Amino acid sequence: MRRRKAKKIAVLPDPKFNDVVVTKFVNNLMLQGKKGVAFSIFYDAIEKVASKTNEDGLEIWRKALENVTPAVEVRSRRVGGATFQIPSPIREERRNSMAMKWLIGYARGRNEKSMPEKLAGEIIAASKGEGAAYKKKEDVHRMAEANKAFSHFRF
Repeated sequence: MRRRKAKKIAVLPDPKFNDVVVTKFVNNLMLQGKKGVAFSIFYDAIEKVASKTNEDGLEIWRKALENVTPAVEVRSRRVGGATFQIPSPIREERRNSMAMKWLIGYARGRNEKSMPEKLAGEIIAASKGEGAAYKKKEDVHRMAEANKAFSHFRF
């Protein structure tokens, strides 16, 4: 056990949209400490989303993030020699973190040419309720629903 709770580091809002959530997303997107590259990828992706949908790119990104955010997850718990998948609610911070990681991870696996195009494609798909990241959320919810009989084992 820890002696004391870890301090939360304050994240500064991004320069263009003045939004803390954007910075957290870019921090997840960043590889090898290249934050400038990550910001340019994100901003290019938002511009591509705006040009393809003729709507505000940031609003579509927010909608996509909201559509991908899970409400429950399953956690393994050993009870009397058997391992059960127990559905449990998720803290708000972890929900957002999972949604961002899924969106970025599945965007990296897409088949477009550049990362901004991949990210834009995944954002548009997620905002419509389609795409791999949205499917991941649905799978997690389906697993929790299938195992809700074991929810009395929750700790």
